[in-house]
Amino acid sequence: MDFSDLTLFVRIARMANISAAARDLGITPAAASARLAAFEKGLGARLIHRTTRSATLTEDGRAFLPHAEHLLEAADIARGALGREQAAPSGVLRIAAPASFARMHIVPGLPDFTDRYPDLRLDMRVSDSVVDLVEGGFDVAVRYAELKDSSFIAKRIAPDRRVLVASPRYIERHGAPRSPEELDAHRCLVVGTLDLWTFRNAAGEVFAKRVAPALRINDGGAVRDAAADGLGIALMATWCAADELRAGTLVPVLRDFPLVSTQTLWAIYPSSRELAPKVRTFIAWLIERFGPEPYWDHGLPI
Repeated sequence: MDFSDLTLFVRIARMANISAAARDLGITPAAASARLAAFEKGLGARLIHRTTRSATLTEDGRAFLPHAEHLLEAADIARGALGREQAAPSGVLRIAAPASFARMHIVPGLPDFTDRYPDLRLDMRVSDSVVDLVEGGFDVAVRYAELKDSSFIAKRIAPDRRVLVASPRYIERHGAPRSPEELDAHRCLVVGTLDLWTFRNAAGEVFAKRVAPALRINDGGAVRDAAADGLGIALMATWCAADELRAGTLVPVLRDFPLVSTQTLWAIYPSSRELAPKVRTFIAWLIERFGPEPYWDHGLPI
């Protein structure tokens, strides 16, 4: 499999436009279309729906995309291992990351990272506000959503699964909803502005339900704790509520209507900068630590 074809496919998938992806890679749109067609023929699957204005992923394309991204990431890591002694990371690495995720999953792993790269000093800004990477002088940011700004490059770190949860005490007192429509009769707890919850029914149909929050807090950990204390039903990321789900202080609700989420954890850095060894090693470490099947999802009762 040609890595240049994988790169082209991933770039088209991210930019949703063959001509824009071709310009980004320094080739003509006709050459990009021909290469994509040859790539699909070799795979025996159509990956991209083409129109005159856009390019969208087929079902096979959506299934293939994360594997293509991880192949490219593995190739980057392998290339980074070459000449490691000549390009050992050093200096100050400035990182921006969401506060709750950083506290729970990045900071606990930093002893391992600093043991590997003792010449690297870390300057981390943890905030749930989106910071300006260029203005703030950050080398890399961890985010839940990929930026559409073409001046940045996003590397996929891990999936970000979501689940509806409540405490056993809340369910004992108020009962469990049997459908998303019954959420109107329940106390819903909302993280920030995330009050539009999207579900899939048994027929595979996707529909959205806007809830009226009984409690809204701009911090996922605080909403998780409120749900565990019996205050209501919350939409939570599994990375935030995995311990409570395993302990049984939170349990899943509406299992027959799984949440539909396009959330993904990304490492983002400015494309105008050469990827320095310190950034490359940090991103490689994040991918190694979390991977396509993050440790927090292992064995969850959902």
